[in-house]
Amino acid sequence: MTIRYRYAWLLLILAVAVAFAFIFIPAYLIQPFAPQTERGISVSFFLKTWSPILTFFMAVAAVAIAVVAWRNSKRWYSKLPLTIPVFLVLLFAWFAQQNHFEWMFNPLAVADFATADQVTFVKDEEMVLAVKINGEAVAYPVSLLAYHHIAQDVVGGTPITATY
Repeated sequence: MTIRYRYAWLLLILAVAVAFAFIFIPAYLIQPFAPQTERGISVSFFLKTWSPILTFFMAVAAVAIAVVAWRNSKRWYSKLPLTIPVFLVLLFAWFAQQNHFEWMFNPLAVADFATADQVTFVKDEEMVLAVKINGEAVAYPVSLLAYHHIAQDVVGGTPITATY
């Protein structure tokens, strides 16, 4: 194994690690139901803002490094593993273009509502978001809103969007 080939692998692993960090750190810092700090949110926002650009350049660099290493490699079995880090960096570059925060906090597509006497999964001590309009009252469990963030309903003849 030549020194150039080793450097190519080192650079490929570095490209994978940097691209992964720009994807994983924001997703880790902004977790549902976990405490969040102001610093963590600002770091997450910074990384999420720059991740599409940086992972694109990491992908271009990984492809270029793999092409050079591929051409300098004499044996087919030493060429094949080069596709793995390139695939990973391309995957992270695609993921950086997505809004994975929306994946974590997705609204209910079809919400089911029930009267208080029909509900068995809400404990008496559980917090709810309550709305009363025109004499009609509804309550949305905070534990469910914390995950889905949005409940659309009609209360007292008025369409509402409850969010938490």
